Amino acid sequence: MGKVLVLKNAIVLTMDKALTKYEPGAVAIDGSLIAAVGNQEDILRQFPDAESIDCQGKVLMPGFVNTHAHIAMNLIRGFSDDLRLDVWLNGYIMPVEREFVTPDFVRLGTKLGCAELIKTGVTCFLDMYYFEDVVAEATAAMGLRGVLSQTVMKYPSPDAHSFEESLEYCRTFIKKWKGHELITPSVGPHAPYTTGEEILKATKDLALEYDVPLHIHISETAQEVEAMRNEKGMPVVPFVKKQGVFEAKTIAAHCVHIDEGEMRTLEHSHVGVAHNPSSNLKLASGIAPVTRMLELGLKVGIGTDGTASNNDLDFFEEMRLASFLAKGSSGDPTVVPAQQTLEMATRIGAEAIHMDNQIGSLEAGKKADLILVEIRTLHNSPSFKHSEYGIYAQLVYAGKSTDVSDVMVNGKWLMREHALLAVNEKELIEQSQVYAAKMDAFIISREKSVLSKLIAIGGASQEESFEVQAKVAIPDREKVIERLENSPINVKRKRHYREYDTYFNFENSDEGTVRFREDHFVEADGKVSHVRSRLTLIGPSREHHYPQDVLLSRSRYLAPATQSLRFYREYFKPDSEIEIEKDRLRFLVEFEDEEFFINLDQIVKPDMGNFLEIKSTTWSMRDAEEKSEKIVKLIEFLGITQPEKICKDYLELVEDYLQ
Repeated sequence: MGKVLVLKNAIVLTMDKALTKYEPGAVAIDGSLIAAVGNQEDILRQFPDAESIDCQGKVLMPGFVNTHAHIAMNLIRGFSDDLRLDVWLNGYIMPVEREFVTPDFVRLGTKLGCAELIKTGVTCFLDMYYFEDVVAEATAAMGLRGVLSQTVMKYPSPDAHSFEESLEYCRTFIKKWKGHELITPSVGPHAPYTTGEEILKATKDLALEYDVPLHIHISETAQEVEAMRNEKGMPVVPFVKKQGVFEAKTIAAHCVHIDEGEMRTLEHSHVGVAHNPSSNLKLASGIAPVTRMLELGLKVGIGTDGTASNNDLDFFEEMRLASFLAKGSSGDPTVVPAQQTLEMATRIGAEAIHMDNQIGSLEAGKKADLILVEIRTLHNSPSFKHSEYGIYAQLVYAGKSTDVSDVMVNGKWLMREHALLAVNEKELIEQSQVYAAKMDAFIISREKSVLSKLIAIGGASQEESFEVQAKVAIPDREKVIERLENSPINVKRKRHYREYDTYFNFENSDEGTVRFREDHFVEADGKVSHVRSRLTLIGPSREHHYPQDVLLSRSRYLAPATQSLRFYREYFKPDSEIEIEKDRLRFLVEFEDEEFFINLDQIVKPDMGNFLEIKSTTWSMRDAEEKSEKIVKLIEFLGITQPEKICKDYLELVEDYLQ
């Protein structure tokens, strides 16, 4: 036994399973471990030669366990607010992360976050982000304890171009940090909808290989759950279980939209749950059924999520919300009482992240991770003694993060009398503002251009394309089809679609028009085999009008549409919209050694009849002129004599029709 330190004259809340407390109490600390906990008189008698510190009647308790965070996102706090989760994440957060997240960004963000966690009484946090090796370095330097999860997903990320690369990064990270006194490395498959079967199985195998935790987002939104049911025919929890994920020491963040059967699955699989009340409320994701989870025996801890969606790491606020939400949503003021809430913040939280053998309660042999909390404050006075649970209610319902005066992790002080010992707060704030200025400039520039916004969400082709096109109104499609089938024209491909187009128009016509299109592929039996969604940014004006009344049409930028129409509506914020629905028979033909697309379109919405449209991609003025001449010939070849060619696209036709 080394030099023992005794913390005396305290209200000691052990947060053990019996909720043992001592007043006045004391805790003896030997190095990084708790040597003894008990009545002050007994501890002083047991360690007569120990150095002692008078806690002045403060509450001495285990530090809080934050079961879900994205700590480096402290640098994105307040960057984009009051948006839906998908718009917030895919339209703003991920684009700015692709632009700015580097090891230096992560290091500074982690220091900011750790400093804030310490000041609110958190001594251990569960993280998921990029460059998690850098997160580990910064966390260890700050003296905090962390279960740190390297993100793995199917999309390119700031620290990996592919899933394979991120998985290898994760392996190296685990090997480097496993066994560290403060850092527990973890695998972080982001979510079922950003990974898939292969990645979920691979990350589970990695977690089992090295016996480390696995951290994943599950059922955060109703939209996620609905999409999983539509695509996989089952809810999220059964899908994840099917991939074997729960064989690992799993922590599931959010679990807002799960039913009782899924709760039982999680409990039987010993999956910990991270409840994030502030984030779920702010993003309108819903209220997790925490009361029932706890009744069924699930280990439910409390998390802050990242400050980009919270917007702070105030753990007292999270505790209070966790209790109030359970009461308000159930209509029962007795559920999730203060003492149980404080258990969720300490011992149960430690159980949720599979660390309860080391932290979460003040017991001999566990790590000396503890905090001192002042309760003799104006906002927490007076104190009543008649109820054994009164002290817990004081902390949860009236306590504030500013009441935390001292923080110790692994036997070392990180904060004394409200002063951080390992970091200069002023310098961190100044450095963060340098990044803020850069991100401000980025988003201001992006918001000025629809094209920039399209490119920012990924997948857009930045190479302009032009089309030579012409169209004519026709009485019906059958005669043209018959002509095509009985002519020497080489029909290389034929497709049948139902197309649903939504055009986003902007007050500044120079921005062009964004078209969201759903192509429903119709088979010979009339059934839809699959659906494809695309985005097209159509340039603001025609480039050239040929004598043959053939149009060299607007420039186009293409992108896959991986989100819903509602997402793009909220992301692009158009000034007006127009919907067009058509039934399209499309033929790819070879005519006079050139390829052309022939579209036989019935405009269903609005009801405007049938049209023949012929178009071809072109890359030079000379090529465009030659193709325009051939389009005229092709129209005549299809038996349409003296046609009145229309030099407008469908959007312009419909706009004229609706006026």
